[in-house]
Amino acid sequence: MSKIYNVETNEFIENLATELKNVKEVESPEWAKFAKTGVHKERPPVRDDWWHVRVAAVLRSVFKLGPIGTSKLRVKYGGRKNRGVKPEHTYKGSGSIIRKSLQQLEKAGLVKQVEKGKHKGRMVSEKGKALLNKIADIKPVVKKEVPKPSVEVKKPEVKVEPKVQVKTEVKKEVSKSSVEVKKPEVKVEPKVQVKTEVKKEE
Repeated sequence: MSKIYNVETNEFIENLATELKNVKEVESPEWAKFAKTGVHKERPPVRDDWWHVRVAAVLRSVFKLGPIGTSKLRVKYGGRKNRGVKPEHTYKGSGSIIRKSLQQLEKAGLVKQVEKGKHKGRMVSEKGKALLNKIADIKPVVKKEVPKPSVEVKKPEVKVEPKVQVKTEVKKEVSKSSVEVKKPEVKVEPKVQVKTEVKKEE
C-alpha cells in the first residue's frame, strides 16, 4: 500500500501544489484569472494559485483512478448548480481546465498515456510516483502552542451570605364598636298551679 493513502488529503494536495510551482511545464494560463472551474460555479476561484492546486488534485486523482481520461475527471470535479426556484441540476466540471492540466503533467513527464484492455487514458509515470512519495514523506507542520503565563491570577473571593427569610405575621385587629348594646332583661314569673277540691255533700 502506498504512503499517499496515509496522508491527509488536503494537506497532501497543498504540499504537492507548492512543489509543482517549481516545475516549469506547469504554468497558469492567462485566462485562468477570469475562468470558472465549471458552469455550476457562480464565480471564479478566489485563490491566486488555484491552478497549481487543481493540477495537484488532478495528479492525485490520476494516481488513484488511472488509467482515466478527461470525461470521467469532468464528472469528478463537477457539482450542483443553483437554479433559483427550479430544482438543482448536476453539471460536469470544465473540460478545458482538466485537459490543459493533463497536457502539462504529461509534458513534465509525471503522467503517461496507457491502454489496459478496454480502458485507456493517463496513468502516473515512475517520475510522478517518486514525486508523490516524496510529498507523502513530508511531515505535517505542528503548530506550537503558546505557553501560558506563569503568573496566577487569583479570583476575588466572594462570600455569599445565606438568605434569611423573615416571616412577618400581621394580626388584624377587629375594632369593636364602643357602644355596647344591652339586651333587655325579661323576668319570667313561675307559674303557680292552684288545685281546687270540691267536696260532695252527702
